[in-house]
Amino acid sequence: MRYNQLGRTGLFVSEICLGTMTFGGRGEMFQHIGKLQQDDVDALVRAALDAGVNFIDTADVYSEGLSEQLLGQSLRNLGVRRESVVLATKCSSPTGAGPNDRGSSRGHVMDAVEASLRRLQTDHIDLYQLHADDSITPIEETLRAMDDLVRQGKVRYVGVSNWPAWRIMKGLGLAERHGWARIDSMQAYYTIAGRDLEREIAPLLTSERVGLMVWSPLAGGLLSGKFGPGSNGPEGARRTTFDFPPVNRDRAWACVAAMREIAVAREVSVARIALAWLLAKPFVTTIIVGAKTREQLADNIAATTLTLTEHEIKTLDEVSVLPPEYPGWMLVRQGARRRPGPFAPQ
Repeated sequence: MRYNQLGRTGLFVSEICLGTMTFGGRGEMFQHIGKLQQDDVDALVRAALDAGVNFIDTADVYSEGLSEQLLGQSLRNLGVRRESVVLATKCSSPTGAGPNDRGSSRGHVMDAVEASLRRLQTDHIDLYQLHADDSITPIEETLRAMDDLVRQGKVRYVGVSNWPAWRIMKGLGLAERHGWARIDSMQAYYTIAGRDLEREIAPLLTSERVGLMVWSPLAGGLLSGKFGPGSNGPEGARRTTFDFPPVNRDRAWACVAAMREIAVAREVSVARIALAWLLAKPFVTTIIVGAKTREQLADNIAATTLTLTEHEIKTLDEVSVLPPEYPGWMLVRQGARRRPGPFAPQ
């Protein structure tokens, strides 16, 4: 297991992060994702820690708070030193029926963090993330609240999730101007079949040294190798009842076909190839894997020991290349004129 610097902080996190959406199964949506209860959660957390994982991600909305509760109890049951694990959770998504039980207002952020601390049975959260882009609350209000939590010692680092590039940049600028806690991470969807992040967000993260946490690296199981044209996948698979995130199936099947050839030659799973491709990207800090079984978790973690060749990466990059989009194609065209080469007077 390798450990990567989170953004430009001094914090190092494992390149595999244990996701906890499969914990609990409470609520209409989450019952389709996973229903792991305490004993199974304990076994999964122990397996992850034994493999070198030091980073665990959850959210107050997962299973209506039960995911945080199960995780907190698991760390206590296993006798895990608080200092040995990096805990990340999120707020902003709906946690109740009231109009203020959601969003990134100062009021909701302050209430949400206290509830998460209680469920996690801890006095601080290592990485507190804004789970959604709240277009109603002024970003200044939200960032000031997050800064106050850092100053109070309840939160150590600040992150965001599912934000557009312009909003991340605005947040970074405001934090620098006011001396507030900086946005140190971005949690985003990114897969070989969904590379949209490379257009604007990835260049920003690289330029400003913001860490990238990848969620749903297998596109909700679609890239596991268990799905294909005309197949709904194995019985009980998450995608059969919860078809998310949205994916262009034709692009996905082309990627799966290319990965399957490499997987057969390497005698590994297609899922392991998909994760290894992500790990080869220099702007990826960590990949969040959510498993239902220890066997599945072990296979995902094994991707850290698989290094794709330049030829294999080139093959996968070509089959999954993004279609041209403005201003990208214009930047390439005009940028070519700045490349060093023979000078030809006009």
